Amino acid sequence: MKTILFQGDSITDCGRLTTGGAGYPQVNLGPGYVGLIASRILLDYAGKNYSILNRGISGNRVVDLYARWKIDALNLDPDIISILIGVNDSWHEIESANGVELPRYDEFLRRLLSWSREHNPKVNLVLLEPFLIPQTPQQESMMAEVRERAKIVRQAAADFQAIFIPLQDKLEQAVRSVSKEYFVVDGVHPNLAGHQLIADAWLAAVGKLL
Repeated sequence: MKTILFQGDSITDCGRLTTGGAGYPQVNLGPGYVGLIASRILLDYAGKNYSILNRGISGNRVVDLYARWKIDALNLDPDIISILIGVNDSWHEIESANGVELPRYDEFLRRLLSWSREHNPKVNLVLLEPFLIPQTPQQESMMAEVRERAKIVRQAAADFQAIFIPLQDKLEQAVRSVSKEYFVVDGVHPNLAGHQLIADAWLAAVGKLL
């Protein structure tokens, strides 16, 4: 069996604990990019015994991932760990003065990656670029910092020989011909088209590992 673990915040979570029924299994995948990726893998690799897990939790920052990494990542013994985290580290500072500043974000992201490799030197790591399609003045004020977080993720991917999946440019290009809300409802959370864009980018980048 090959186990693929998805970790992150609400973008990954996407109602994973409340969706299901009428043919869609209640397996905590959610209908977002994780569910779309799982559907494609299970179709294309039928009979190859994939276990696909979603442990994203809405509202999480990188330090929240670190606090639960043993039980929600290492104990699951994944072969592939995919992480999308970062926008809350900026957003929570603006909304509740509870963000994670850039140096600490870098530190804890690298701790997650180091810990994962210590647990399993052969684990494949996938890092998705945090993104923001600003739709309010508040979000415009976050944009520079979110871009800095993206640089941190890109460098960490290079240093840990992880797969890096760029998303900011893809989404910015996508919204040039339509409204911003067509792909990202509120600047942060993708809708159906946005989740499909992320899923397609992930499958294109990670397909060689499947």
